[in-house]
Amino acid sequence: MEDEKRTSEFVVKLVPIRVLRSHERVIEEHVEELMRQLLRDGRLFYPVLVDEATMVVLDGHHRVEALKRLGARYIPALLVDYSSDVVRVDSWRDGWRVCKEDVIRAGIKGKLLPPKTSRHIVCFDIPRVDTPLHVLLGDEHVPKTRKVGESAQEQGT
Repeated sequence: MEDEKRTSEFVVKLVPIRVLRSHERVIEEHVEELMRQLLRDGRLFYPVLVDEATMVVLDGHHRVEALKRLGARYIPALLVDYSSDVVRVDSWRDGWRVCKEDVIRAGIKGKLLPPKTSRHIVCFDIPRVDTPLHVLLGDEHVPKTRKVGESAQEQGT
């Protein structure tokens, strides 16, 4: 993996939240706190990390669940090729080992791992997207794709 953080080759897309597949359970208190934060701030600051081939959520399960409960139709997703070396996986849990195959299998089969099982490490900075909540709820038409580094304000949203 390169020492340098890469960003220009990744794209954040506004995707239908219904197409995402979780691979681990969530912590209820964290979801509730995120819901309050989203309502208070009126926006989502960072995209979720998603495997482009399978639409399995790699990072951001709590954000996905909070937005689903708020009735969101869309979510900004940074789509990556999970089979590449731009993403590594480890575990937050002591004594646990998890590999990319475990993550994809759990997401596809729906046999969710415990909360905070996987820890994904990327070789690039996750861009801030500042997407308004009303956009995620589907209340207005917005561009579906944004190049990394381009803010919502630059897009005219």
